Amino acid sequence: MHFDYHFTAVSVLWTLTFASLLVLLVVLMGRDRARRFPWFTTSIVLVALRLLTNRLLHDKLPPLTMGAVAITLADISVLVGLLVLVEMARNAFRNASARAWTGWGLGLLALGGLVIWKWGPWPQWKAITFDTPIAKLQFMQLLAVKTGLLVDVLSVGLGFLVVAFGQRYGAGWRSHVQRIMIGLSTASLAQMGAQGIWEIIARHTTPHSRAEYEHVLGLQGKLLNTNSAVYVLVLIWWIICLWIDEPGAAVASTTDTKAPVHEYLDSNRNSESPES
Repeated sequence: MHFDYHFTAVSVLWTLTFASLLVLLVVLMGRDRARRFPWFTTSIVLVALRLLTNRLLHDKLPPLTMGAVAITLADISVLVGLLVLVEMARNAFRNASARAWTGWGLGLLALGGLVIWKWGPWPQWKAITFDTPIAKLQFMQLLAVKTGLLVDVLSVGLGFLVVAFGQRYGAGWRSHVQRIMIGLSTASLAQMGAQGIWEIIARHTTPHSRAEYEHVLGLQGKLLNTNSAVYVLVLIWWIICLWIDEPGAAVASTTDTKAPVHEYLDSNRNSESPES
């Protein structure tokens, strides 16, 4: 008997990514991390929803309807991504002064604004219209792409700040905030790297035959698969790190467990004293 499963790199990576997302959600809920990081948990739910939607509805809906669903979810995801960064910054720099918050915040926003302005083409503003559904979807897609790039730049910048200065302001090494930001920064670097390499290839490559065209598409597929593989590794990193308690939390838990025992012994000692 011959079994032909037709496994491909795309299907394997999709399965690994979706399974890892589900395991991560179980860890976030089961280890009570979702209460501390609600927006991060929401972002993971959105990633899983987008994967499942693209898998189940692709080629089953009209192209315009499918595009509206995918682009709407992309816009929601990037907005939630911004809220995740605010959540991480508040947890990592809870002891920072208002001056430090203002300075580093303006610096990151200036860096992000410069990158999205210089990276990638911008449409002519006079040509932007909202008179047709396709025009509205194109504007929503532009918003998703540019805001997504801003989230990637801010993730890398905030990750550097958390690793470099987090211990001084409340997010020391092996803290959950720092581990989450390391994962976000890694995923963003992989995303920007794949996007930048593809733009260079597309700008300097002009296929003159079908074979050359298929070769270019093959390169794009490898870049996407590499980016997906990095994200799977990031998910595994989050699963392991968020399953393990922070060092400070473990000490606090031990202290809280032992406190009633000490109180009980002290009360017995006082009741057995000669004065009583």
